Amino acid sequence: MPSARVLAANQPEWSVGDLAAALKRTLEDAFGHVRLRGEISGYRGQHGSGHAYFSLKDGQARIDAVVWKGVFGRLRQKPQEGLEVVATGRITTFAGKSSYQIVVESLEPAGLGAWMALLEERKRVLAAEGLFDPAHRKPIPYLPRVVGVVTSPTGAVIRDILHRLADRFPRPVLVWPVRVQGEGAAEEVAAAIRGFNALAPNGPIPRPDVLIVARGGGSIEDLWSFNEECVVRAAHESRIPLISAVGHETDTTLIDYVSDRRAPTPTGAAEMAVPMRAELVATVHDLGGRNHGAVLRRLDRDRADLRAAARAIPPADAFLAGKRQRLDLAEARLAPALAAGARGHRQRLQALLDRLARRSPDVALANARARLARIDHRPRTAVRNDLLRKGEHLGQLGRRLVVAREATIERARALEARRADRLAAVLARLTQAGARTVERRRDRLAALGGLLGSLSYRAVLERGYVLVRDADGAPLRRAADAARAPGLSLQFADGTVRARPEGAEAGPPAPFSVLPEPDKAPRRAPRRAAARGKPAEPEAQQASLFEA
Repeated sequence: MPSARVLAANQPEWSVGDLAAALKRTLEDAFGHVRLRGEISGYRGQHGSGHAYFSLKDGQARIDAVVWKGVFGRLRQKPQEGLEVVATGRITTFAGKSSYQIVVESLEPAGLGAWMALLEERKRVLAAEGLFDPAHRKPIPYLPRVVGVVTSPTGAVIRDILHRLADRFPRPVLVWPVRVQGEGAAEEVAAAIRGFNALAPNGPIPRPDVLIVARGGGSIEDLWSFNEECVVRAAHESRIPLISAVGHETDTTLIDYVSDRRAPTPTGAAEMAVPMRAELVATVHDLGGRNHGAVLRRLDRDRADLRAAARAIPPADAFLAGKRQRLDLAEARLAPALAAGARGHRQRLQALLDRLARRSPDVALANARARLARIDHRPRTAVRNDLLRKGEHLGQLGRRLVVAREATIERARALEARRADRLAAVLARLTQAGARTVERRRDRLAALGGLLGSLSYRAVLERGYVLVRDADGAPLRRAADAARAPGLSLQFADGTVRARPEGAEAGPPAPFSVLPEPDKAPRRAPRRAAARGKPAEPEAQQASLFEA
């Protein structure tokens, strides 16, 4: 028999890459597409590249799973930590780690209990945001001009709604066709609700006054599109009143909690949207008859009141008798009053004529001309004499001003000399005091700098410690505070980097970067000098251990 050494020498040699490729082909041929049931573990959200990595585990083993970026956006059920799911995909290997993994192509909760648990959790989160608050609900218009319907155009639901609207009160109907189950159905329903709200009120396509979101009955998996968060948020943001009619009366979805009104069936939604035309016509006729009778009764009552008031009014002659008598008396006094007034005006006019005759304007003008002729030569003499007097006075003032100016200049020169001496003395004292003050403060600053270096937390950072702050820059001293923070900054001795705590629900972490050091804390203003006149010294300030 050949020895083991001879057999080993006859075996072919494999390179590591060839062996990894052979194992990959063997595993993918033996296990093409598989469905795995397990609990999601280690999920931390999408990676910066858009891919998602996690593990599927049960009580016996675990397997790595990856969801590529293009598939993640189409997943009907997004991965959640601790959720039990059924994953469909293909088994392959990852040569870089010598491990095998499943490339997930679809995810769905495992069993009805998982669906209900996921539904309750989503309901709790949305209710905490206030989306289900009844205060947000809008009233349904009594008689809408246009009714908008979001449903499948091929099912029996749209026919039931149209038939019921035609029976009760025919109204124009706009149908936005969507898929009501399956992949992409939730996004289409949300887009339809937002599309109806985006229509202009008076545009070429009329904007509905009420919306009906309808679907027939089915299992919780069939109705799951109406539990998606995008549909709930679109219904909450709708400015048009919305009626939800999803499933049968016993079926409940999250859109029912956020809609303005819930109908048990699509037919019931049509009944809520419009009134009964026959009942409305009968009500209008009844109100018209009651209004006509009320008007007739009011006219009869007003006619009787008018006749009673007419009987109580006295005849017109009784009102006019006193007025006529007063008019006759005024007419009798008018002629003598006019004559007396004319006589008075005539007397005043005659008096004015007499005064004008005694003081004729021609006489006054002749007297003024005579006075002007008499004083014609007097102004020139007066002006000449006044100029002579003022010239003499001005000469006296000039001589006095020269004497006063010389005296003022002498006094100013003496005062300037005294001030120059005082300024030189003050400058010498100020120079000496400034030199002493600068020296004292330089010594004080050196001492404070040494104290700051000994107390600064940077010396601690140099020994390998890290200062942890939250997104607002506040220092964190407890691990629980750091776990609750949405973002962290870690300050090392040579810079600062960004980080995100494990388990946070925020988006992907920001890329690491070295941030500039924060500015030092400003120094406090020095205290006032003591009353004895010494210059003020800067007050020592100890920097905080959590300030740069």
